[in-house]
Amino acid sequence: MPTSARRTWTVVVRLLERDERLFAFLLAVVMVGGLATLGLALRPRHRIDLPALVFWFAMYKVGILALVSVNPSEQKTRAVFSGALAVDMMLIFALLYLTGGGDSLFVNLFYPLLAVNAYYFGRWVGLILTMLAGLLYWAAALLAPPEAAWTAVAILMGLVGLPAFAVGHVAERARRARAEVERLNAELTGSLTRLQAAQADLLVAERMATVGRLSLKVAHEVRNPIAAIELNAELVNDLVTERGGADMEEAATLVAAIREQVNALDAITEEYLAFARFPRPQYDEDSVNEMVAALVEFVRPVAARQGSAVEATTDQAVPPMAIDRTLLRQAILNLVKNGLEALGRGGKLTVSTRRVDDHVEIAIRDTGPGITPDVEQRLFEQFFTTKAQGTGLGLYISRQIIEEQHGGTLRWESTPGSGTTFTATLPIKRTEDE
Repeated sequence: MPTSARRTWTVVVRLLERDERLFAFLLAVVMVGGLATLGLALRPRHRIDLPALVFWFAMYKVGILALVSVNPSEQKTRAVFSGALAVDMMLIFALLYLTGGGDSLFVNLFYPLLAVNAYYFGRWVGLILTMLAGLLYWAAALLAPPEAAWTAVAILMGLVGLPAFAVGHVAERARRARAEVERLNAELTGSLTRLQAAQADLLVAERMATVGRLSLKVAHEVRNPIAAIELNAELVNDLVTERGGADMEEAATLVAAIREQVNALDAITEEYLAFARFPRPQYDEDSVNEMVAALVEFVRPVAARQGSAVEATTDQAVPPMAIDRTLLRQAILNLVKNGLEALGRGGKLTVSTRRVDDHVEIAIRDTGPGITPDVEQRLFEQFFTTKAQGTGLGLYISRQIIEEQHGGTLRWESTPGSGTTFTATLPIKRTEDE
């Protein structure tokens, strides 16, 4: 067989289901049995044109196999096998009629035919075929005497039906067992996939824990030198201010730049410390409106230096709530700082509060360029940042404080060119497990 033809046949066999391949094989066995039966010594008056009958019977079976091999599908294959079953039953009826009716030896063809089809179609179809076989046998005997007695028909139906029912029952149990094995295999595959994902997450968590411990150590080691640099810069600034003069003005500018960078380093250190050791929240009844107003006043000088406007809009319907003011202020401050950095020179940032049923919303809205699609997927990822300087922890820490420690949610909306809005939603009454 040529290589291409062999490859094509292999693909066809793989496309057919296991049952269908076995059924096709059994059909071929039935064909061989049928052909062998044709060679039995028939009575002289019942002899027929055997070579022609053998040829056409063989061609018919080859055609059945060809039909299920070309573009195989479950619906098409079942339809072809159903049609073949009907043709086989009528062929056996014709042979019975032509070769002696009730005395015909071709009645034995019912045994393999019904057993094979009961295996494929099921035990109940096998029982229906048994009754049909008995009816066809009785009709053939009635049309071509000698007529078969009802006892002969009953015996035939029993001898044919019981094996067919048994084969169908075993086949159905085998199918159910195979389906159960496939289900369990799918569950096992899913469990293995989840286990691999959990292992990957565990590795990431271990790396993050290592980074957290390293960050804590580095932050502690850097904190004292930063404090010393800040103190010395402040002393130098006092000396420069006292002496005055053009040179001293330039020196004051340089000292101011040094102090600004020191403050930036201090903020980064505090962010790493907050990430490495999240403090346990201490909840007290406090005013979210007052916290937001004070926060806006705190960042107003920073916004003014970059030419941006910042304002607070509070809803007087917002009641006092059980919050950790320090942590929640840090979460909102991180969002405000992100908004101001997105504005650059100019623009406006608004921090507003609003009561919605049994929740309070804190919205931070800026008029910046918005969030690009490539950043959206990694927005809350640890250590991810689009800035030249920064830890990439601000948004992550804000979400942890809002969602994990205050039982709220943090969502965002962004339109390229129109700005971004982060909205923290907090429950007015906390549950005990939050």
